[in-house]
Amino acid sequence: MKTSHPPFSSLPQPWDRIVPHIATIMVWGMLFGLVFLLRSFFLLLFLTFVFSTIQANVVARLHKYINNRTIRVVLVEILFLIILSMVGVFLVPKVKVQTELFMSQFPAYLERVDQEIFELSSRYPLLTEILPELVIETSETNKQAVMSNEPAFSPSRSMLQQLLKVGQESGGIENVNHVLGTLGNIGGKIAAVTSTFLLSILFSFLILLDLPRLAASVRGLEDTKLRFIYLSVADDIRDFSQVLGRALEAQLIIATVNSILTAIGITILGIGQHVAFLSVIVFFCSFIPVVGVFISSVPICLIALQSSGMQIMFLAVLLIAVIHLIEGYILNPRIYGSYMRINPVIILIILTIGGKVFGFWGLLLGVPICTYLFGYAIRIRDRSQSR
Repeated sequence: MKTSHPPFSSLPQPWDRIVPHIATIMVWGMLFGLVFLLRSFFLLLFLTFVFSTIQANVVARLHKYINNRTIRVVLVEILFLIILSMVGVFLVPKVKVQTELFMSQFPAYLERVDQEIFELSSRYPLLTEILPELVIETSETNKQAVMSNEPAFSPSRSMLQQLLKVGQESGGIENVNHVLGTLGNIGGKIAAVTSTFLLSILFSFLILLDLPRLAASVRGLEDTKLRFIYLSVADDIRDFSQVLGRALEAQLIIATVNSILTAIGITILGIGQHVAFLSVIVFFCSFIPVVGVFISSVPICLIALQSSGMQIMFLAVLLIAVIHLIEGYILNPRIYGSYMRINPVIILIILTIGGKVFGFWGLLLGVPICTYLFGYAIRIRDRSQSR
């Protein structure tokens, strides 16, 4: 059997220990630089990885039933395409229509929220003591608005403006309206993402079909002059892809269950005319730990308040809480076990920093990356056992 020696073992001390670290830093720097250069294709790369990981796991589980790997790959791909086609034919049109309807009625939702805030402030004087600027600013601003024929002060729009971090002193409402108008153009966004989905499906199928030979080719780098690159990053990339793949696969199951439970719940509450839009929001927000629950709750509560009043909105909040408890105490322990269980405070810190620095991708990948760094990368382990 061929023995493997470290690529820099022949160097004199202490260079035999220093040079490997320098080479590792250079290799990782080149890798991050390549990712930065390909940042415009990141969605394509990410979807290709997700589709390949999910299908590869299904292909591996079918091995005890079908020996021929090519047949397994083709069957899984056909099933995958059937599921996506059903979603595209039956769900996407409804989501498009309901999303556009939600965005067109969004000002009415905010007006209803303002109405409830004003009624609560007049009914419970304690609110005016806690937030005295609400009544003062409302009364004065509304008088000026009536005289100048401008929109009245809106607490909900003010809160939305602060959350979106747009328009501090002037142009705030216009910026909010611009953001809402951009979100309302969901049809154009769906059309732009469709091509990326199709390409990622094609690439994932080709990768999965030829995966054994691709893996053998990558392992063959160990016998080339690029051996130090392979030894520097191969194990870490493999471990990270496994961690990320398991996390996304588990979260996909949780997101699907959350969406189904939400669809059943909002149908029972009588707001089923928005079921497709709200279920999709819940599905995608389920991939964002902790914060995703609050993001997906906002449209559910707004629609419930506008359609049926405060009582149905409180029932919607109760529904969300029950689903979250099912996720936290039943789904997560069974799917994750002790794997990737992090303190919620640490998750919020990771999401805050990741979202501020990397935006959406920081929210989506921040927790799995930190889990890998602190659970795998910085731990000392026997590399020979991981091969």
